[in-house]
Formats: sequence, structure tokens, C-alpha cells
Amino acid sequence: MRFFLVAAFASVVLLSGCGSGGTHPEADAPVSPVRVRIATVETQEWPDLYEATGTVRARTSAVISSKVMAYVRQVSVEAGDAVREGQELVVLDAQDLDAGLRRAGAAETEIRDAIPEADNAVAGAEANLGLAQSTFRRMQELASRKSISSHEFDEAAARLKSAQAAYEMARAKRKQLDSKLAGANQEVRAARITRDYARLAAPFAGLVTARSAEPGSLAAPGAPLLTIERRGDYRLEASVEESKLPFVKTGETVDVVLEALDRRLAARVSEIVPEVDSTSRTYTVKIGLPPLDNLRSGMFGRAWFPMGARKVTAVPAAAIIERGQLESVLVVEDGFAHTRLVTTGRQAQNGMEVLSGISAGEKVVSPALPQLTDGARVELR
Repeated sequence: MRFFLVAAFASVVLLSGCGSGGTHPEADAPVSPVRVRIATVETQEWPDLYEATGTVRARTSAVISSKVMAYVRQVSVEAGDAVREGQELVVLDAQDLDAGLRRAGAAETEIRDAIPEADNAVAGAEANLGLAQSTFRRMQELASRKSISSHEFDEAAARLKSAQAAYEMARAKRKQLDSKLAGANQEVRAARITRDYARLAAPFAGLVTARSAEPGSLAAPGAPLLTIERRGDYRLEASVEESKLPFVKTGETVDVVLEALDRRLAARVSEIVPEVDSTSRTYTVKIGLPPLDNLRSGMFGRAWFPMGARKVTAVPAAAIIERGQLESVLVVEDGFAHTRLVTTGRQAQNGMEVLSGISAGEKVVSPALPQLTDGARVELR
């Protein structure tokens, strides 16, 4: 055992002596600097923007509901289906409506059948009146010659008045039939219109966004069966704080971001709702959106309204290094690059806003080089 310990100690001493006497040119060689480009941190004047969130809504939408109480027989569309104007969507059970139409039609037919009889009555009364008038004229001549008694003359006059009354009554009954026929025509027309309520059609071309009717369910007047919205005509309804009201104008252009579509676009304010919500102290600003594929009601959106201008500290966006939740830049000082954690704000075309971490006038590596480490020597390209 003692032999092995002595041998091990001798080996360690030998290795130590060899290491102290040798040289390593690789370790003593100077590290060459990394060639980089730099940018100066500047104070710039940016537009001061107010961010408001909102929801995409269709400018035109319709809730399809029944005007009559009836059971649903058929629903021809599903949510998500595209429909054309006038397309049949829902069919209701129309047995009661058909019966009402038949009753109205029967009443109309009965009145039409009574018209010839009334016309004959008018013609007979007119003939009797003509006979009574002729008889009265003859009796009047005979009475002037004292050829008949007063009683006979009075009887002729009475028959004339009776014939006139019968004629007027026949004509009145005929006119009543005309009025009844006109009313019956309206009843048939109304019954036919009510019968058509059993077939619900699309009021315009669009997209079915909701379906709440199923065959066999009872459709009540005003209860929603389907919801349709017009495609290609949407707007973002954003909630804006009441204090920002003086800065928002109808017709101005604002930036809108639709995160679900990963789109940023310029849109125009089309309407400002004058009423302020007493709970949230906000009012609604409606921003017209251009036609976009896959744009749907209910999507989330952001809008930025210009509020003037403000000074910001900005660097090129390429100078920002992101590692997880941390953001940093490489600041160049005396030929060396040093990592500096920063907090960024809004990004614009001319750079990235830096809220903290660096000051105006400092130099940063831009674009940032991932392989560049903290403390590395650098030189300008």
C-alpha cells in the first residue's frame, strides 16, 4: 500500500513540473474583434396613439323569425352556409293557414254566386218600376178627365212608390254584394299572405351565423330561428374612453389590427355613437373594414387613434434581442459590447420605442449578432 501512495505522489509532482515548464501559444494569442454595425440611440417625435379594443360586427344582419305560431317542418341550412337572396330557409306546418285560405276562398265564391241572383232581382224591380210608371201616367190622364175615382188614382200612386222602393232596395243589395266581394277579395289576399308566412326566405345574400330552429320545434312570433349577416360588409366597434372624444373624428384614418387574421390595415372611422355608457364611461366608435377573407363577426380587434405627438427614445428593431420574456441590446463602449436589458414599447416603421434601459446618444449593435457575447471586442465595419 505504501508503495502505491509514493508512486501516485511522484506522478503528480512530475505532471506539475511538466505543466509549469511548457507554453500554450493558443491561450496567449489575442482574440480578434468582431466586425459589427452600430446605431445611435435617438430621441424621436412619434405620433401619440391611443389604443382601443373592439369587436368585429356585420354592418347588416337579420334575425329570421316567424310571424305566426306554427311547428317547424323543415330547415334547409346550417350555421356557416352561404345563402342567396330569396332562398327558402325554413318551412312551417301550414295546415291551419291552408284552412283559413280555403275558408276565405269559399266566402268569396259564395258572394260571387249571389251576384247573378241580385242582378236578376234588380232587373225585375226595374221592370216592375217601369210598369208602375206607365200605369200611373195612364191613371193620371184618366183622373184629369174624372174617368176614375180618387181611390183608384191613389192605388196607382202607391204601386208606383212601392215599385220605386223595391228597385232601390234591389240596387242597394247589389251594391252590398260588391262591397262584400271586395272585402272577401281582401280576406283571400290576407289569407294567402299569411299562408306565405309558412315559408321563410333570405332577405339578402349572406352567411348563416346562427341556427336555433329544428324540425318539430314550435316557432313563436318574434322568436329567432336563424341569424344571417351580409358578407363583405363588416366594421370594428371599438370602445373609446369618454376623455378621448375630442380627438376622434368621423372620416379619419386609423390603424387596425385583427389578431385572428394576423392583419394590420388602415381603416376609416365611419360612425361615432353619441351615447356614453354610464357604467364603463366609454362610447362606441365604428370603423369600416375592407372586405377580407375569413373575416367574421365576433373577432377581436385593436384600433390606434392619433392623439398628437410625443418624444420617445428609439432604436432600430433589428437591435433588439429576445430571449424568452427578456429583451436586451448590445451597447458598445470603448470597443467592447455589453448586454443591457431593456423594456420596449410600441414599434413603428422607423424603430422600436425603448422605455427603460438605455439613453439617447448611446451606441448599440444593429443588427444584433446572436453569436456576440457580453464583453466581446468589436470594431466597426
